[in-house]
Amino acid sequence: MGDRILTLPNLISFVRLLGVPVFLYLFLVVRADVAAIVVLAVGGTSDWVDGWIARRLGQVSRLGELLDPLADRLYILATLLAFTAREVVPWQFTGALLARELLLLASLGVLRRYGYGPPPVHYVGKTATFLLLAAFPILLLADAVPEAGTAAGAIGWGLAWWGLVLYWAAGAMYVVQAARLVRAMRAGRTEAAA
Repeated sequence: MGDRILTLPNLISFVRLLGVPVFLYLFLVVRADVAAIVVLAVGGTSDWVDGWIARRLGQVSRLGELLDPLADRLYILATLLAFTAREVVPWQFTGALLARELLLLASLGVLRRYGYGPPPVHYVGKTATFLLLAAFPILLLADAVPEAGTAAGAIGWGLAWWGLVLYWAAGAMYVVQAARLVRAMRAGRTEAAA
C-alpha cells in the first residue's frame, strides 16, 4: 500500500466529498430536486469506481482507504439529515442509521485507545452502502415526481430497508472484530506481565 496522495482514485474521492455540500445546497437551499438527484446518483454510483481504479492501476493508498468510507458516510449522513428535514424519510429511519454510526464511533474510540486504526471495510458494509446510496436518489425521485411516486417509492424503500439491515449487520461485524482485537491485546499484556 502506498502513501501517495495525488492519485486518480484519491481525486475521485475528493470530488465525491465536494458533491456533499453541492447536494445540500441544491436540496435544502435552492430546492432544485432534479439537480440534487443527479448529484446523489453520481456520488452513489461512483462509490465503487475509486476502489476499482485503485486496484486496477496499483494506486491503493492509505489516504484512499480513509477517504472512500469518509465520502460514503458523509453522503449517507448528509442525505439522511436533509431528507429528514424535508420529510422525505421518517426520523425513525434516520435514527436507526445514526445509532449504528454512534456504535461504530464508540468502537473506533476503543480501538484507538489500544493503538488500532479503523478495521478494513467488509463487503457487507460496502453492499449496505451501495444499497443506501442507490435508494436515496430513488426516494428523492419518488418525492419530487408524483407520477413516478408509487413505483419509485417501492423500489427506493426496498433498497433502503435492505441497506439498513445490512448496515447494522456490518456494524455488528465491525464491533466483533474490535472486541477480538481488544481481547487479544489484553491477553498479550497479561502474558507479558507474567
